[in-house]
Amino acid sequence: MNADARTRAARIKLVAFDIDGVMTDGGLHYTNDGGELKTFNVQDGLGLKLMQRAGFALAIVTGRNSGVVSARAADLGIEHVFQGVGDKEATVAALLDRRGLAWEECAFMGDDLIDLAVMGRCGLAIAPANARLIVKECAHLLTEAGGGHGAVREAIEFILAAQDKLAAAFAPYLKP
Repeated sequence: MNADARTRAARIKLVAFDIDGVMTDGGLHYTNDGGELKTFNVQDGLGLKLMQRAGFALAIVTGRNSGVVSARAADLGIEHVFQGVGDKEATVAALLDRRGLAWEECAFMGDDLIDLAVMGRCGLAIAPANARLIVKECAHLLTEAGGGHGAVREAIEFILAAQDKLAAAFAPYLKP
């Protein structure tokens, strides 16, 4: 991890996430009738809500198409959801342009080759512990947790702390 990860995190306004291997453990489970199942971490979900309440924009950018992802995004109120994306860099660039943001104000969390181009441009590249080695080497921040096991929450708390917003995010849940 680069020593300047905290400085980079202090500039972030939008955080985009891959799904498989980041918000999930990367496993794909199919039912007998061909339906798809994914397991998401509830603590990651609360972290995403904390980020939204702190004023961050969130996005999902994934190479696969899944109704399960649509349902999870709707459950969390994530507005920017891009599925079936072959060029994540172009997708994030267009989102940044629409929102009037620069690359240094964007964080992206990914775990595999398809994520490298966007991670190479964003202000804060984040990889979960289970990411491919080449992705870890590109990351400014490497989480101790793996995808689907709290990595998203860990990254979120890092960004909130870097912007001195962590205590305020936790405050509603702490007893006086």
